[in-house]
Amino acid sequence: MVSKFFSSSLHQKILLIAAPMILSNITTPLMGMVDTAILGHMDGAYFLAGASVATLIITQIYWLCGFLRMTSTGLSGQAKGAKDSIQLSRCLFQGWFTGLVLALLLLGFSQPILNVGIDLANANPATQQVIVEYFNVRIWGAPAALSNLALIGWLIGQQRAKQVLWIQVCANMVNVGLSLWLALVLEWGVFGVALATVLAEYVILVLSVYLAMKNLVKPSWQLEWFSLAQLTPLFSLNLDTFFRNLILQLCIAFLLFTGIGFGTQAAAINAIILQFFTLIALGLDGVAYAAEALAAEKAGEKDDAGVIHVTLHGLIWSSVLAFLYALIFGLFDEQIVGVITDQLDLQIAMQNYVIILILLPLLGHWCFFFDGIFVGLTRAKAMRNSMLLSGLCVFFPGYWLFSEWQNLGLWLAMLGFLLARGITLGGYFIYLYRKSWVEA
Repeated sequence: MVSKFFSSSLHQKILLIAAPMILSNITTPLMGMVDTAILGHMDGAYFLAGASVATLIITQIYWLCGFLRMTSTGLSGQAKGAKDSIQLSRCLFQGWFTGLVLALLLLGFSQPILNVGIDLANANPATQQVIVEYFNVRIWGAPAALSNLALIGWLIGQQRAKQVLWIQVCANMVNVGLSLWLALVLEWGVFGVALATVLAEYVILVLSVYLAMKNLVKPSWQLEWFSLAQLTPLFSLNLDTFFRNLILQLCIAFLLFTGIGFGTQAAAINAIILQFFTLIALGLDGVAYAAEALAAEKAGEKDDAGVIHVTLHGLIWSSVLAFLYALIFGLFDEQIVGVITDQLDLQIAMQNYVIILILLPLLGHWCFFFDGIFVGLTRAKAMRNSMLLSGLCVFFPGYWLFSEWQNLGLWLAMLGFLLARGITLGGYFIYLYRKSWVEA
């Protein structure tokens, strides 16, 4: 037991998956910065504002559909562990099929979704026109974007993190090059920036399909896999994960909209803290992806002890990253805030939130990591129940308890919410292990 716990090979496996995924995560916001720079240099601020609103609408929809990636990773990893080539093909094609069906539904309801987004944005006519133009182009990337969630998830389950990194790098280069050419050289403006992103999504699709087929030992598919009876277990798993994502999104939306009610400064502070939270996610998600893939493989092998070893090894790296984040935020918070904003009043106000910045990674990394473990075990109900319990019994009561502290109270409630998710998932994991039925 001790020798396995200190197994250098398992640490290497975790790092070989985590490092490329962290780099892959970093490339996405860099790509967004190029698009922002292009739009920000157009004649009016409404170009950037409108595109940002349209991007937010689409991003939130795709984020809610993140269950496609999660379930694909878990099922793919378990099939790898079980050395079941039929299941490997089935989870790939069923996940891809589900993404395409959801994309068709999204295209069908795109205009009502757009109208709701415009109503919520309450934007001026010029900004609304940009929102409509950008959204109506980007939405045609949905078949590729939702398919990519399932395909990338499948590749992560196969522990092909380097391949995922190169897919992302290639797509980002295409996106940046096309954005500059279409928007600036051909002067297609907002339409050009949106079209570049759509084309990049289809580049990801082509590369993902190619690599997935290459990684399948015996590529095959059967028509019966797409019957309602065969798809029902996958739909059930996806539905639980969807509700998990929805509850999380509702809590974040409550924080943002309640913060707006406390004034412009509070809203700006929350935007800054969320930038710190994004930085945390870039690293911790990489370790979580490694946990997903390796735990799924051990679950496929029916190796409970192996799942425990993956969990213990992974927790070491998750804790190390969390400590490094806390140390950096504690020592260099003023410098990081100074990069984000040059407004002196915001820089001064952020000093009251330094403790939040330090505690975010220390208290939040547990839920990031155990989410990964439970994705690998395909125990979506546990993730859903943990999110629901933490939201209803911790986040909202926590806000009521700290409401006199207004915006600071919101973030204290969020810290409690993150910690509660980690505790409930960790506690349930221990319960499963003691019952000797950790595997899915």
